[in-house]
Amino acid sequence: MIEWRVWEGLVPYETALAAMEDRAGRIAAGTADEAVWLLEHPPIYTAGTSARPEDLTDPGRFPVYSAGRGGQYTYHGPGQRVVYVMLDLNRRGRDVRRFVSLLEAWVIATLAEFGVKGETRAGRVGVWVVRPDKPANPDGTPREDKIAAIGVKLRRWVSFHGISVNVEPDLGHFGGIVPCGIREHGVTSLVDLGLPVRMEDVDVALRVAFDRVLGAAPPAAEAPSQG
Repeated sequence: MIEWRVWEGLVPYETALAAMEDRAGRIAAGTADEAVWLLEHPPIYTAGTSARPEDLTDPGRFPVYSAGRGGQYTYHGPGQRVVYVMLDLNRRGRDVRRFVSLLEAWVIATLAEFGVKGETRAGRVGVWVVRPDKPANPDGTPREDKIAAIGVKLRRWVSFHGISVNVEPDLGHFGGIVPCGIREHGVTSLVDLGLPVRMEDVDVALRVAFDRVLGAAPPAAEAPSQG
C-alpha cells in the first residue's frame, strides 16, 4: 500500500522534513506504509550534499536550508509541485541509480500527459526540455531548460526527498542560485511553455504516470549492501 497525500497551503520546510524523516523511519521499521506526498513550500533555497558556496549568488534573498539530499542548490516555492517520495528499496531492489532513473522516467511520463517532451542528459540529473523557440547556445546547440529537479536520500534503504516539477513558479526566484550547479542552461515551467496547467492537473498526471512507471516496476537484482 502507498499513501498518497496532498498537503494544503504552503508547508514550512522544517515541518515537511521532520515528517519525512519520521515516516521513512517507520517504513524501515515495518510500521508504516510507503508514501508519496504532494506539496508546495514558501520560497526557499535548499542545498544538497554537493552544493558549492559560490552557487548561492544571493544568500539574503530567501531562507537557505541544508537538505541532506543528493545534488546541489535548488529553489522551492509557490507554483512548484514538490513530490516527497518515501519508498522501500529493500522491496524494490537496492539499486540507487536505477531508482533515480525511474524517478526521471516518472517525470517524463507525467510531462507527456501534457504533450511535453522531457529528456534526460548524461551527467545532469533531472528532466530537461529543448527550446527551439529560443536562441541557440553559442556553440550552436539547441537551448535546453530544466523543468524538474531530482534529489533523494536513503536511510536503511528507504528513500525520502524526491522531485520538484515547475508548474507555474516565479522563474525569477531561481536567480539567487546557480540551479543544480549548471550555468549554461536555464529553467522553465509548464506555464512558461504556454500550457495553462493547474496544480490539480499535474497531481492527476503524476498519479497515472506513477502507476505506469514505478507501481508496476519489478524489483532489480539486489546490490551489495553499502552499510
